[in-house]
Amino acid sequence: MSPTSPTTVIIAPPPTPNGNLHVGHIAGPYLAGDVYARYLRAIGRPVVFTTGTDDSQTYVVASAAKLRTTPQELCALSAKQIERTLEVMGISVDGFAPFDDGYRRTALDFLTALHAAGKLRLRTGTFPYLESTGEFLMEGLVAGDCPVCLAESRGGLCEACGHPNNFSELINPRSTIDPTEPVAFREAEILVLPMEEYREQLTAYHQSQGAGWRPHLVQLFKEVLSRPLPDFPITFPTGWGIAAPFPETPGQVLNAWAEGMAASMYCTWWAGDDHEAATDEAWRAEHSARLVYFLGFDNGYFWGGTHLAMLMAHDGRYVLPDTIVCNEFYELEHEKFSTSKGHVVWAEDLVDEVPRDLIRFYLSLTCPENQRTNFSRAAFEQITADRLVAPWNRLSDRLAQRLDDVRPTGPLATSAEGRARAAAMEERFHTCYELSSYSLARAADLIITQVQRLSRNADAPDTALGDLLLETRTLLSCASPVLIDVAGQAREAGVAVDLRGESADEIPPFRLPQIATPSRTAP
Repeated sequence: MSPTSPTTVIIAPPPTPNGNLHVGHIAGPYLAGDVYARYLRAIGRPVVFTTGTDDSQTYVVASAAKLRTTPQELCALSAKQIERTLEVMGISVDGFAPFDDGYRRTALDFLTALHAAGKLRLRTGTFPYLESTGEFLMEGLVAGDCPVCLAESRGGLCEACGHPNNFSELINPRSTIDPTEPVAFREAEILVLPMEEYREQLTAYHQSQGAGWRPHLVQLFKEVLSRPLPDFPITFPTGWGIAAPFPETPGQVLNAWAEGMAASMYCTWWAGDDHEAATDEAWRAEHSARLVYFLGFDNGYFWGGTHLAMLMAHDGRYVLPDTIVCNEFYELEHEKFSTSKGHVVWAEDLVDEVPRDLIRFYLSLTCPENQRTNFSRAAFEQITADRLVAPWNRLSDRLAQRLDDVRPTGPLATSAEGRARAAAMEERFHTCYELSSYSLARAADLIITQVQRLSRNADAPDTALGDLLLETRTLLSCASPVLIDVAGQAREAGVAVDLRGESADEIPPFRLPQIATPSRTAP
């Protein structure tokens, strides 16, 4: 790999710190981003994978009210829980950025530059309003029915269809904190980014760059760009968030979604080595970084629409995203995850019960790439035991037995046929991991196919031991972005586990680590 290869900057959207992460969260952008980052490291490409927390979201306020705590206390607790969960799940972020003064300065610098350049406009908007408290309702503070698809929605964006909504457009709006309170409407002047001014640039971008993305996201932007683009709020008349410095909107705060690009820049800076550099340095166009987002469909409009327009509004200062890898919703036993109803499996708790390689494998196999998929505890236990652990450990045992029978004193020769099979296997895994055809589900299924094949071949007396070792090492290397612990054991034992595509006329003997089985079964 050339030392001049541009750095790939991977962003998983900062989670809202209104609780911990469950397996549905992990099965979305965090595992997908992690596997891709590990793949890039394995093939020698420079990469920065990072995230933080999104403390400004009004969802924090709504959740804190239900939990009878303060938003500040909820943010502090949740941020620690989220960082711990990412760690125990092996999500290899290079840095987990704090929501601190540096974050706030980065957000303010990003937006005040647009303000100074005359890119923001003062508009009068109509917002749901509680007469009893004198509060405007937006984002996580208001719910109603989506004016596009009629599904239940929160303010600003519908999770079901992905379309934005102006807050006055929600059908039957109600407060999420106290749904019994009558909701009125009141006007307020806010600063906005006029999205229509970026229509031509957005259309050209999506016709070229976004044409090969997953179909649901492509469909969303065909629909969005076929109708007038709503102004994107930069400020809100509410009390939770970073104070807006603009003279036109005294007493208002920044829209949390308007912080998105600056937040990602700060996360990238936090993960880097040069903390003397400007916090937006890595994103500047002259460095030609390759920018990749992993996110859920419910965030698609912001990241592929408003956030993109905000980067464009900086007139070439920043790189634009190369790819957006979007996932759908992940369900639990065919129902939506619900913390309030206790219908949830916390990722950290699951790691206490079963080896995380099994979790990562099953979440990869069932991840919601193009449609809703499901976590089932019974299916998890059966599939991991029968289709992964049993054949993998049988291969490990048989390989060990054959090594014991031969007791080689040095490297074993490989054949041209064995090297060809290993190369074909690696090529198939590259197809799963490269962004043009990225698929965790296909990678996990390929692990199943190859471990079962090699397990059978290990019993065949005509399978040369050198070829079996080479192909087994190739499988181990190709599975390493998903099965991180078994790969780690192999590395510690001196096995070369990478994906550099090096030809091997001979191979040193090695033992294939076994995949751990659950220490206990949850009730």
